Amino acid sequence: MVHPIVKYGQRVLETPAATITDFDDPELHKLVADMFDSMYAAKGVGLAATQIGIGKRIAVVDTTTGEDPSAKLVFINPEIIGKEGAQTGEEGCLSIPGFREQVTRSNKVTIKAQNAKGEWFEMTGDGLLARALQHETDHLNGTLYIMHVSPLKRDLIRRKIRKMQKLGEWG
Repeated sequence: MVHPIVKYGQRVLETPAATITDFDDPELHKLVADMFDSMYAAKGVGLAATQIGIGKRIAVVDTTTGEDPSAKLVFINPEIIGKEGAQTGEEGCLSIPGFREQVTRSNKVTIKAQNAKGEWFEMTGDGLLARALQHETDHLNGTLYIMHVSPLKRDLIRRKIRKMQKLGEWG
């Protein structure tokens, strides 16, 4: 099932998500499938549960946008445990459509997370995967990518969104 993407301004996007403890819940596995469906429908490479209005610590990533089924990654209760280097690149967010900014993030990250069975694993990614891991983990911590741009740019984005909200162009 494809869920609508929650847009900037909704409280769930800026609230830290709750830790998942029940891995026997059949709803968890349905949520994972729904998140991939929702991410692909929105043409994204990553999606946090908070972006579909669910305050749980789960994210999905596929940097191939569905081209390679083996590239589908599920991260439950993720935590970044290592960072190396830096990369600056254009970044956007499904929850802030129409806006893209240059964001500097670590070029290589190691993440510790659980899979859908509750098993802990560690994974290291670089480039786009590292960017996606940081972006989605930020979401689960209640942080949006615009917090990584200058206060001036962040204020401009917020003002444009407020104007769009007043005109009924932001849902």
